[in-house]
Order: sequence, then C-alpha cells, then structure tokens
Amino acid sequence: MVLALRTTELVKVYPARHGPPVRALQGVSVELESGRTLGIVGESGCGKSTLARLLVGLERPTSGTIELFGEAIVPSRHRELARSIQLVFQDPYSSLDPRLTVDTAIGEVLSVHGLAARGAQRESRIAELLAMVALGRRFARCYPHELSGGQAQRVAIARALAVQPKALVLDEPTSALDVSVRAEVINLLVRLQDELSLSYVFISHDLATVRHLADVIDVMYLGHVVESGPYGEVLGAALHPYTRALAEAVPVPDPAREAERRVRLAGEAVPAPGASVATEGCPYRPRCPLAVDLCRSVRPELTELRPGHFAACHVAARNETESVARGPEPLPAG
Repeated sequence: MVLALRTTELVKVYPARHGPPVRALQGVSVELESGRTLGIVGESGCGKSTLARLLVGLERPTSGTIELFGEAIVPSRHRELARSIQLVFQDPYSSLDPRLTVDTAIGEVLSVHGLAARGAQRESRIAELLAMVALGRRFARCYPHELSGGQAQRVAIARALAVQPKALVLDEPTSALDVSVRAEVINLLVRLQDELSLSYVFISHDLATVRHLADVIDVMYLGHVVESGPYGEVLGAALHPYTRALAEAVPVPDPAREAERRVRLAGEAVPAPGASVATEGCPYRPRCPLAVDLCRSVRPELTELRPGHFAACHVAARNETESVARGPEPLPAG
C-alpha cells in the first residue's frame, strides 16, 4: 500500500483577542492511499477547511506532522512539495484574480514553477490544460466575470493541474454551483482521477456528493475525527451517534418519508455545536442521546471496532465488545 498522504496528531490553535484560543484541529490523524479518494465530512465549523489549508501549506500546524508520498512537509522544501499537492477552493470567483484572463492566470503558474513558460510551448500547454477540463481555446482570453460558475471552477481545476500534481485537495468545490453543473464537475473529477492517477481529499458537508467520489470517509466534529472507514460502512452502518445524525439529516426523495423524517428529527432536537462545548471527555457529549458517565471525564480515542472501521465512542466500543462476546446469532431451527 502506497500512501499519498498521512497526517499525525495535527493540532491547529488560533489565538483570540478576547477569550480562550480557538482550537480548530485537535489531534487529527488521517491517511490516504495513492490513487484513491478520502472524503472529509462534517458540519460547518468542524475544522474541514483548516485541515485543507494545512495540507497544502497555506498555514502551518501548531503541532503534528504531514507526509506526502512518504516525505515530511517542512518549510525548507515547501516550494518543491507544493507541486505534489494543490488546492481547489469552494468559490472559483474568489480564487481567480478578476484582473487576469484565463491564459494569464494559468500562465503565471507555469512561469513560477518553470514549466512551459514561453511562446508557443506555453500556449500549447494552456490549451492542453483547458482541453483536460472540457473547455475550448476560446476561453483562454476570457476574464472570470465572463464565465459561468461551472466554467470558472473548471478553470480553477485546470490551474491546479498545471504543475502536474499527484494529489488534489478539493474544498467543497461544487457547493457554490447549480445542481446540474455540480454533476458535470463531479463527473469531470472522476475522469481526471482515472486519466491522471490522482489522489483526492474531497471535503464537503454534502454526503450525497461525497458518495460519488469517496472510497473512504472521515467524519469530523469540533476538530476531532470521530469515525473513519469505507464509505458504505461508515454511513450504512454508522457506529458513532454523530455520524448517524448526519446520515439522518440527508433529505429523502419520498414526500411521505421526508415528512415522517422531519417530525422525528423535530422530536429529537439537540443543541447546536456552539451552544455547549465539552471541555473534558467526549466533545459530542452535550448533544449525544447515548452519553454515559464515562463520556464526561474521558475523551474516547479513535479505535478500530470493526475491520477497517474506526470510531471514537465509548458506547459504540462497549456495544461492539458485547456483540463479539455474544458471538453470531444462532440459525433458526428446521
């Protein structure tokens, strides 16, 4: 198994002018195999975008390490390793300079890294990159405001591919797009991954979108990874109560079932994540319907409770231990 990415106990703390510092990441460890997609999900404020910025070197961790293809990221080698991993932002209009045409924006990347920096070679490379994302040569002279949302995001992807990276960090790249355009961009990412053997870190709060891309999924809550494993197991047979709550929040395309789901969720309302934050024990305890006394004092560690399926939950660990002790259910007689 070749690892494209590994983080070990990443911590990121932001100082606050008033009040206690903000602990955006608290011991986050993730792994991504080469050529596969890691989905990072969780509600707003859980630390997903902070993790993305650390992975590509836009910010430095307070503590912990990041390895790309077996090599640790250190400041002295940042420029060299930056070519291995690139970030695609959520809003393409914010990430593209409004004063630069498409060819100038992509050409700057080529120039900075010494790739096809001049003349016909540069124009040919820009045309090749635009073709990769299904855009014609005519788009090279366009400014960002002349592009639709989907076209602008394709340009942002082309710019990220200009340095021939091995991995892309995609920070909610489709959330600002219309539903129909969103599907086109997802299909484009799938095709590019197959053609270029890319590894993806796909960050989103939309479980339905992640389902189309992710091989494995990490669920984050208030700076912690609370569950990790293959997508089907994590969301099909969730161990952590927060993961189950996320899955329950996904709308269903049946009006009658959706009405029932809304009534049930209204009766199970829990505080918002910022309403009550546990300073000790399990970070999800103030919102958890299953919390026990142990959850108040001891923070659960991310533990492998099923093969390849990890969760940070005392109750889930107890239930799995009891299930193993009971053994398989006996077959019915006859």
